[in-house]
Amino acid sequence: MTDYGHDLRFGTFLPAEAANAVEALRLAVRTEELGLDLTSLQDHPYQGRFLDSWTQLSVIAAHTERITVFPNVANLPLRPPAVLARAAASLDLLTGGRVELGLGAGGFWDAIEGMGVERRTPGQALRALEEGIAVIRALWSEERSARVDGEYYRLRGAHPGPGAAHDIGIWVGAIKPRALALTGRLADGWLPSSPYVPPEQLAESNRRIDEAAQAAGRQPQDVRRLYNIAGTFRGDGREFLQGPPKVWVEQLAELAVTEGMSAFILMVRAGGDEDLERFAMEVAPAVRELVTAERGRPGANRARKDDEEGEDGEGAEAAEAVDAVEVIEVAPPGAVPVRAYNETLATPTADDGTRLSSERLWDESERPEGPESDLTVRYSARQRASGQHLIDVHDHLRQELAQVRDLVEQVAAGALDLGRARSMINTMAMRQNNWTLGTYCESYCRVVTTHHTIEDMSLFPRLRAADPRLVPVVDRLEAEHHVIAEVLERVDAALVAMVARPEGIAEVRAAVDLLTDTLLSHLSYEERSLVEPLSRYQVM
Repeated sequence: MTDYGHDLRFGTFLPAEAANAVEALRLAVRTEELGLDLTSLQDHPYQGRFLDSWTQLSVIAAHTERITVFPNVANLPLRPPAVLARAAASLDLLTGGRVELGLGAGGFWDAIEGMGVERRTPGQALRALEEGIAVIRALWSEERSARVDGEYYRLRGAHPGPGAAHDIGIWVGAIKPRALALTGRLADGWLPSSPYVPPEQLAESNRRIDEAAQAAGRQPQDVRRLYNIAGTFRGDGREFLQGPPKVWVEQLAELAVTEGMSAFILMVRAGGDEDLERFAMEVAPAVRELVTAERGRPGANRARKDDEEGEDGEGAEAAEAVDAVEVIEVAPPGAVPVRAYNETLATPTADDGTRLSSERLWDESERPEGPESDLTVRYSARQRASGQHLIDVHDHLRQELAQVRDLVEQVAAGALDLGRARSMINTMAMRQNNWTLGTYCESYCRVVTTHHTIEDMSLFPRLRAADPRLVPVVDRLEAEHHVIAEVLERVDAALVAMVARPEGIAEVRAAVDLLTDTLLSHLSYEERSLVEPLSRYQVM
C-alpha cells in the first residue's frame, strides 16, 4: 500500500455507559483542550446500560467549540437511514460543520432482533447498508425530491434537507471482504479497530478497498483510512502500541506512510487522563513531524504495489490468480501463526499475541491443531452460516469481557459499588456453563431446527464422530473451558476480598487481565479449529 496523502487527525473513542456520562463529557472536553481533532462514541441502541449515542454526541457538541464528533459506528438496523441522514445534517448545521457519520451494517443480531428488528444474514445486512447509504446521500442532495427503490429502504419523493454545514463523510466500519469492497465503491472513509483488524491485516484490507474503488471509477485516495486503536504506555515495545510514547510514534507513523492510515482514534477508559494526555502531547505531534518529514522525501509517495508489478502487470495477474484464497504466511511477533485458510468460510478472529498478565495457565504451543483447511472447497452460504454463528456468539463474549474490564475500572474510580459489579458479572453469558459451544448449539438449533433441541454438550461428541482428527482439539477445548471457569471465580473472589481491603483493586485488575488473556486466546483457538469442521460436517 501507500500513503494516500490525507492530513493526519487524532481523536478519542469515549466510554458510552450511562454510569460514565459525566466522565465521558469531561473526557470529550479534555480531548478538545489537548488539541485533538475528533471524538466519538460507540452506538449500541440495544444495550440498556448505554446512553443513546446521538443524544450524547449532541451534548458533547454543545460543550465544545472546535472538535468533530461522530458515532463509531452508527448501527444501521436500528437507525432508519432517512432519519439518520436528517439527524446528522441537523447536528452538523447546529455545530458549524463538526459532524461525520460512522456507519455499520450491524452486529450482535440476537440483541438487535430483541429490539424488534428482523434478523438479516450477512449478505442481507450488506445490501441494506448499500441501500442505506443511497438513502442518506439522496437526502443530503440538492434535488427537489429523492427516490430510492431498494429491498430494505425506500424513498418515494421525500424532500431532501436540511442542508448540512459541510460535506459529511460516511465512514464505514468494515472487516470482511465484501464489506471492504462496498467501502471502496461507496464510502468516504474506512473505520476499523485494531483489536479486530490488527496492523498486519491492513495491507490486504486496503488492497480490497483500492481495487473496488478503481473498479467503480474512483481513486483509492477518495477513501480516508481511520483506525481505532488500543494500547498501553507500559511494555517493552515488542507488541503493537505496548510501550513508551517513542514506540507509539514509530508504529503509528509507519502505518501512516506505508498503509495510508491517516486518523488514529484512541480508545479511552473512564479515568484515562494520563494515557489521553500522553497520546495528545507526546505521540500526536511527533507522528505529525515524522510523517511530514517522510512525505517530503523524494519518491516517498510512490505506491509500493507499483514497485511489485512489472511493466507487463505480472503482479496484478498473480494477485488475480490467488484471489480466491487468502493466505497469510507471516504472523507478527508473539502472534499465533496463521495457516492457509479457505476464504469462502467465515473468517476466525485472529489472536494477535497480546498478553496482559505474566501468569500463564496453559502452554499454547501444546495445543493440537485440526486438519489443514481444504482450499479447493467452495462453501455455500448455508454451510458458511454454521461457522459464522460460532463467531457471532464469541463476539458477544468479547463484548461482555470489555464490560467486565469497564466494571472493574468503575469500581476503582468509585463510580460503582462492589455488590452491583459482582451481580452484573454473574449475570453475563460467560459465567454460565453453556457459555461457548453450548450457547452456540442452543441458539443455532432454535433457529435452524425448531423441532429438535440438542443438549449443550452434544456438539463435541458429534464433532468427534464426524472426524477423529478433531478428537485432540475437542479434548483440549473442553479442558480450557474448565480453566476459564476457574479464572472467573478468581475475579469474583478478588472482588469479594476488596470489601475488606479496598487496596485490593490491583488483585482484581490482575485477575481480569488473566481472564482477558485466557478467554481471548481460547476463543481464537476455538474459531480457527472449528469454523471449517462446523461448516463442512453440518453436525447441527
